[in-house]
Amino acid sequence: MEESTIVDVEVEAGFLLVDENKVDWKGRKARKFQYGGMSAAVLILAMIGFENMGTFSLAVNSVPYFSGTMHYSIPDSANMLTNYMGTGYILAIPVAILADTWIGRYRSVLISGVLEFVGLALLTVQAHFSNLKPPLCNVYDRTAHCNTPSGGQEALLYIGLYLLAFGSAGVKAALPSHGADQFDETDPDEARKMSTFFNALLLAVCMGGAVSLTFIVWIQINKGWEWGFGIGTIAIFLGIIIFAAGLPLYRFRVSQGTNAFIEIIQVYVAAIRNRNLLLPEDPAELYEIEQDKEAAEEIEFLPHRDVHRFLDRAAIQIKDGVESDKPPSPWKLCRVTQVENAKIILGMVPIFCCTIIMTLCLAQLQTFSIQQGYTMDTTLTKHFKIPPASLPIIPVCFLIIIVPIYDRIFVPVMRNVTGVPTGVTNLQRIGVGLVLSCISMAVASIVEVKRKRVARDNNMLDAVPIAMPLPISTFWLSFQYFIFGIADMFTYVGLLQFFYSEAPKGLKSTSTCFLWSSMALGYFASTIVVKSVNGATKHITRSGGWLAGNNINRNHPRNHRCMYTWNQNLYTLPRNIAACPRGTKASIHVLRLRLI
Repeated sequence: MEESTIVDVEVEAGFLLVDENKVDWKGRKARKFQYGGMSAAVLILAMIGFENMGTFSLAVNSVPYFSGTMHYSIPDSANMLTNYMGTGYILAIPVAILADTWIGRYRSVLISGVLEFVGLALLTVQAHFSNLKPPLCNVYDRTAHCNTPSGGQEALLYIGLYLLAFGSAGVKAALPSHGADQFDETDPDEARKMSTFFNALLLAVCMGGAVSLTFIVWIQINKGWEWGFGIGTIAIFLGIIIFAAGLPLYRFRVSQGTNAFIEIIQVYVAAIRNRNLLLPEDPAELYEIEQDKEAAEEIEFLPHRDVHRFLDRAAIQIKDGVESDKPPSPWKLCRVTQVENAKIILGMVPIFCCTIIMTLCLAQLQTFSIQQGYTMDTTLTKHFKIPPASLPIIPVCFLIIIVPIYDRIFVPVMRNVTGVPTGVTNLQRIGVGLVLSCISMAVASIVEVKRKRVARDNNMLDAVPIAMPLPISTFWLSFQYFIFGIADMFTYVGLLQFFYSEAPKGLKSTSTCFLWSSMALGYFASTIVVKSVNGATKHITRSGGWLAGNNINRNHPRNHRCMYTWNQNLYTLPRNIAACPRGTKASIHVLRLRLI
């Protein structure tokens, strides 16, 4: 009896010390005390930090490069940036499928990091050699006829830019999930550490972004774009080396060979094929494999729910009286569990759509707000001027301070009050962030009204940016950045945790792609909105559109932002429209009718 008890204790201890769902780098069951945990996650966080250090400045300061060096118009430059950002997010989905199904996340991150390195290196080479870019020209001079890049120059620009986008997509798709793999979600202690990892993920992004927004942006403006791109290239290289060095420490989730995304698609295909079949009154008649028969395998089973019944048609069995040992085609007949997973994903769609508008706001702060900053007084002290592209450092610094406070103080206190392990629910956290993003756009409109009034009152509507700054401090833009930075903290970490916790078991590893794909749609929507706004308003403005041309002093970005505020807050925050200039509300109605 005593020997049996000792054996049971040893077996139980073995389960506690081993992560049954992961293996080490040699393919053995991963021991928790030897592999994974925060010691391995730190190397992953370092990779995230260096990757953001190398690429974050592109997200906020590439419009001046595209317009000032490559001589594209400001709207075209803004669209180039949002298309690049959108591509970097939307490609995360196929890369995640590839990583989970075949090559694994570790290899995906390494390959993606190398692509980022090559892409940024190409941009560095182009920025250095004068024959690879257009001749110098003052794009703000109306009489100048500045040449855009030639065919070969433009090809090099786009190859470098989209290699960078593809590499960034792979890192976004695989790195956070690989970090989460270092923890056992079935172990309560490691589950809490995983929550800390997601908060530390945001902190690493902010710390890398802080260096990029200050040091690298300053280098780009004062020493040259080739130096800024070159330092970013070195940062990505260092991140790859640090990440690769952690190979003997990581836990690895075994590639499945099948992907839950494909299984979700199979449900919709089978439901459409069986659309004419009648649903059985008893859900027990729907197809499901026998649990006893597959007891030896780790297969997920979910109970049937009486929601989204149209998807249940994918599990309707057609009984023709002929027994067959051959398994049914998953494109014609799906398991109840497979159908329930599809229902879960469908239920997450509204949250997915809500974040698209927030990314639309972020795209405006990354493009037109930076251009506004270049027209304003950037003096910080008598001998130092802050680059406008470095303004996002304000919310980033705030996040560096507030994220540890949130994780170590706010969450434990709220956990005791609400009983929720994360302090507040993920939906509450997301909701606060979305409201704050609406407020930030209203504030941006107010600041633009003031900036435009200063330009008009001082007869400086045609002033050259940087060389002839308006007598208004660029720090007026910090209000909108500050509010949006807080919105970031609440929304994006909340979304990561929401998608990871709500996603089906087979989709948890790629659930972060839901966030990236919603952001991609937001960036692409920004491109569509800019083109639509210019097309719809070209006949009612002297500049040929609210956002047309290179002179942002004669453009109408305030009206553009009021349109965002009006549409976001139509039922929740109608008072924010008061921030719009006189006549804009009517213009918005005209624009909406034209777009329809």
